[in-house]
Amino acid sequence: MNRNKSSSTMALILLLVVVAILKSCLDQTAITPEAKVSPAVKSARDLAERVVPGQADNFIFEEIAKDNGKDVFELEMFGDKIVVRGNNGVSMAVGLNWYLKEFCGRSVSLRGSNLDLPEKLPKVEGIFRKTSWADYRYFLNYCAFGYSLPWWDWPQWERLIDFMALNGVNAPLAVTGQEATWQAVCKRLGMGDDMISQFLAGPPYLPFGWMGCLDGWGGPLPQSWIGSHKVLGQKILERERSLGMIPIQQGFTGHVPPTLSQEYPDAKINTVEWIEWTTDLLDPLDPLFQQISDIFMEEQTRLFGTDHMYAADTFIEMQPPSGQLDYLGDLSKAIYNGMSKSDPKAVWVFQTWTFFNQRDFWTQPRIKAFLDGPPNDKMICLDLYAEKTPMWSRTESFYGKPWLWCNIQNFGDKVFLGGGLDQINNGIVEVREDPANGNLKGLGFVNEGLGYNPIVQDLMFEMAWRDEVVDPEKWVGRYTGYRYGRPNIHAERAWSTLKETVYARQQKDDHYSYSLITSYPTLKIPNVKLPYSNNRLASAWEDLLKASGEFGQVDTYRFDLVNIARQVLSNHASVLHSKMVKAYEERNLRAYEAASLDFIQLTMDLDELLGTREEFLLGKNLEDAKRWGTTPGEKNTLEWNARRVITLWGTTQLHDYARKEWSGLVSGYYQVRWKKFIDKIQIELQTGEQLNESEFRNELMVWMEDWSDAKDIYPHEPQGESVAVAKNLWAKYGQKILTTK
Repeated sequence: MNRNKSSSTMALILLLVVVAILKSCLDQTAITPEAKVSPAVKSARDLAERVVPGQADNFIFEEIAKDNGKDVFELEMFGDKIVVRGNNGVSMAVGLNWYLKEFCGRSVSLRGSNLDLPEKLPKVEGIFRKTSWADYRYFLNYCAFGYSLPWWDWPQWERLIDFMALNGVNAPLAVTGQEATWQAVCKRLGMGDDMISQFLAGPPYLPFGWMGCLDGWGGPLPQSWIGSHKVLGQKILERERSLGMIPIQQGFTGHVPPTLSQEYPDAKINTVEWIEWTTDLLDPLDPLFQQISDIFMEEQTRLFGTDHMYAADTFIEMQPPSGQLDYLGDLSKAIYNGMSKSDPKAVWVFQTWTFFNQRDFWTQPRIKAFLDGPPNDKMICLDLYAEKTPMWSRTESFYGKPWLWCNIQNFGDKVFLGGGLDQINNGIVEVREDPANGNLKGLGFVNEGLGYNPIVQDLMFEMAWRDEVVDPEKWVGRYTGYRYGRPNIHAERAWSTLKETVYARQQKDDHYSYSLITSYPTLKIPNVKLPYSNNRLASAWEDLLKASGEFGQVDTYRFDLVNIARQVLSNHASVLHSKMVKAYEERNLRAYEAASLDFIQLTMDLDELLGTREEFLLGKNLEDAKRWGTTPGEKNTLEWNARRVITLWGTTQLHDYARKEWSGLVSGYYQVRWKKFIDKIQIELQTGEQLNESEFRNELMVWMEDWSDAKDIYPHEPQGESVAVAKNLWAKYGQKILTTK
């Protein structure tokens, strides 16, 4: 009897040991050596290590098949671990992000992150599964490479690629290092370094060169830059590909160096104009067109490989040299053939912005002639401004071409609070349900810069995985919870107000991005009316401050608090400016002095507030630019580019297009401009001698030109404490703004 009992006990012990071994083997699945897992699983694991390093081992990643050809992810519990399944690295990353937001109340954004996960991860009941209707989820605008990304290094790019993957981006524009391709092409065409330097622009202007807008502006481009960014571009592509993304690379557009005619005097070259620049366009019927395209494709593939998708925009904001239908058809065929003869799998990704920007030229017959050039399955059209002026409905859905519903949201990467959540929420679903939508294949977020409105990015990317509109109030409440980590009545009330003001449906002539402070000094009342009440926006600032006791140390909260307070103060500047104008019109010197002092003081206070966050530092931007230089001369050139693009841009017509409410730029540039103007008006009021505005403009232009060449240093690290400064400024301005009519 005892022997049988002993045998039973031993058997039970052996069984428990076997179970423990099996469990250990299963647990090891989460940390299997790299050689035993698929590349997709490895890419997702590596991403988790970067995003949630303390908790990455609590996630198991598994690769599954697509859902009827669509990207898919699943979440499920396995013991105390979270299983994330997806058909590639991007889908698994989306699953991880959805878990962080939906179950943990945590978030990753480009403007602050909240990733203090609970020690015990929340459970997933059953299987949580989502499928994306969007075959393509495109991200980045050429302009973003000039306004947000020109000075970024690999650690910054690595974080951006992680963000893209977490949000489901599978088709990012990838043109970093393109200058190395063109240098190699030019050398094969017989051009020397001097000729090449006339073609390659300075770093923030390079993307405008790839779109054929300009040559050489901001150059010469240092050789050290070309070499380092070739390597950076290769790393970016390697990481994007490892996650399952399909990077969109550059295609040959016909835009050629201005010195090409010296090497090929018989080539037929047309000129096109953009703003204040003239560039050369090789005629598509010239045999040299295909020859250069072949060289371009060969060199780009040698340096960066290929995923068979190429962006090419010959006339992004320019008028073609001919409106003949045959010419336009031949042009598009030539561009496509330039890709396909070297790469039979080539797909042309085309921004339809030109149809909007040059709408007087692009009649429907001309649009059709151009789009009919390539086969339908070899071209994808980006409806670049679909949130406001969609082209798909004006072009019979691009005459059969696959197309993406895109949202620009931000021009020039200006600093402003706003975005049409309703247009994203309703607009995407409405077009999907429209029987005339043709061959809609996805969506794209094509900001000219990364912007300062993470809520807009979150909703836009989520809509690729939703089939119905969201309840705006509930969705914003959910956003508030995961943005800060838990519910809070004051934060929820603040965001409800934001939803009804800055994030409400944009008006036909919206002015969300307007800033008097960053505008050219004048005593004219701007013909601008905010599409919301600044008093109401101020109440959101007040409500969010009431949550500081709970969220004061949360990074996302601190960014939002500064950003909201910034917008309120920026708007209030118009009130103070109106007082200056009134005093001037009444010729009341004392009132003018008082109002102008208040105006200047507000800019100083705004600069202090902005200085508490890295995202709003001019000094950080300048230091990022200079670090790429290997000699004092190179550093000077790069700093000039960084200063110029956010101020004068060119020479005559693009002043302040990419203006920024940044600490250092407010105090060192915009405030100085206003002070010079205010002082001139004060002299006029004192002496009665009217200001010569033309003379003043010339004087100010000299100063602005000199500012681009200056080398003064601005803080490149945050100074002061965001919450404390926001509280002090509320005490100073809050009630005044709330009671302003």
